[in-house]
Amino acid sequence: MRRFIFVGWTLLFIAGCSDSLPQNALTEATDIDLEVATDQGTVAGQRLPSDIHVFKGIPYAAAPVDDLRWRAPIPGSAWDTTRDATQFGKICPQPPTIAALTQEALPETDEDCLFLNVWTPAKTTGDALPVMVWIHGGGLSIGWSHQAGYDGEELAKRDVVLVSINYRLGPLGFLALPELSAESSGTSGNYGFLDQVAALQWVQRNIEAFGGDPGRVTIFGESAGGTSVVALVASPITEGLIHGAIAQSPWVTDTNVANLDTPRTFVESAEDMGSQWIDTVAPDEELRTLEALRATPASELVAEGGAQLPMYITVDGTFMPDNVEAAFQSGAQRNVPLMIGTNADEGTLFMLGGYGNREQFQTAAHATYGDRADALLALYLQEDTSVRDAANQFLTDTWFLRATRAILGGMNSVSAPTFQYHFTRVRGANPLGAHHAAEIGYVFKTAGLLGAQEGDVPEVVDEALTTAMMGYWTQFAKSGDPNAEGLVEWPAYSGKERSFLELGDTIVVGSALGAERLDQLESILGQ
Repeated sequence: MRRFIFVGWTLLFIAGCSDSLPQNALTEATDIDLEVATDQGTVAGQRLPSDIHVFKGIPYAAAPVDDLRWRAPIPGSAWDTTRDATQFGKICPQPPTIAALTQEALPETDEDCLFLNVWTPAKTTGDALPVMVWIHGGGLSIGWSHQAGYDGEELAKRDVVLVSINYRLGPLGFLALPELSAESSGTSGNYGFLDQVAALQWVQRNIEAFGGDPGRVTIFGESAGGTSVVALVASPITEGLIHGAIAQSPWVTDTNVANLDTPRTFVESAEDMGSQWIDTVAPDEELRTLEALRATPASELVAEGGAQLPMYITVDGTFMPDNVEAAFQSGAQRNVPLMIGTNADEGTLFMLGGYGNREQFQTAAHATYGDRADALLALYLQEDTSVRDAANQFLTDTWFLRATRAILGGMNSVSAPTFQYHFTRVRGANPLGAHHAAEIGYVFKTAGLLGAQEGDVPEVVDEALTTAMMGYWTQFAKSGDPNAEGLVEWPAYSGKERSFLELGDTIVVGSALGAERLDQLESILGQ
């Protein structure tokens, strides 16, 4: 089976839990100051001029090094003296792809990278503010919690506690192998997702001490972060950890969800892909033992230009008993409110190669979809359609929008409300259009990840859209419903109306986004 990896995929902005997790329950509210006691020890943060307190680089699990590489995270050690929390922690090993793309300096990398950050506006531990936990994107192989576009101060000003997290990436976070499965009760892979679960468990134990409400935790993320959000909502081991979810451009495709040891229609098994990757990075047999692989420097496993392990959610029987879409369609997901949406031009960032002309597009489609490619090409690459427009829509649909619609449909099987958005704002004359990750700067009130220049002043429409989107996102975290006074009414999604909110030059309500085209796509793919 051949599996084509679209050129540019790495640019994507891309221990089960207990029902009785220990709480930092306090008998009376105390003032939030520069020092806060966690269950591992006291951390000392800083007060910003806005009166927001920020605590950086707090470890939420033990360093996944040496024998802990490719194992589920375990609790870290306590500390006796006050820990400085004024500097961000090291980030997980990765090539410098995002740093090169955003012209942002790559922070120091280290396998000891399981850190989180907290921005809180709370005055006392009894404020019980809603909590938003940000999961960064990056194709599950690049990115970090404190990228410039993810600064939590502005969201925290809106009376939410903002948490951002690192998690293991690339082969260190998602490698599945028969040998790893054999030592771990028949399962492997998904270590990065298990890190996210551990971070949410930390939130349950500690966020009250930062003025947050452990009973109102909303997870949100973009691209691979959106993938993480829907995977966490679909997982049976996250019960009690999530009370709302926002998935921005979730990257769920026909080829990034893999069964542990059996192939799917368009993708090999996770163990087979892992074994093929090991054969490439460790061609000598004596280097392929788990002992030798765990001793290999991380820099060699994630080297720029080296062999790339395809990234996927592994259907492992534990974290993910079934594929994400099937979990939603069967009603097995968490019954929590969901906001989910996509951008109009998701595909433009991923057309760096393979789509320069019609022949390249055709080759790429056949490599992935085999005998179904001709029907797909007929749907997207019509005679009067430019290759650029066709590829953009093709990637937007197959990588993001198709699965988003399936997840929306699956939410009809639970009682919690669902809200769909469609982001269409093009900043200035950006040739990428309303591209992948373009909405992030509006959510965080930052310059964003792409296209920003020093001294860039947003237009009036951008200021208004930022205010609205921050309002919708934080109101959703507070109540499970994005609607609030002063905002355009956002109707809940239903199987009949299929309403969505367009976030663009103006904010308007639409229905049945891309329905006719997506119906044809699903028919071709047999879904």
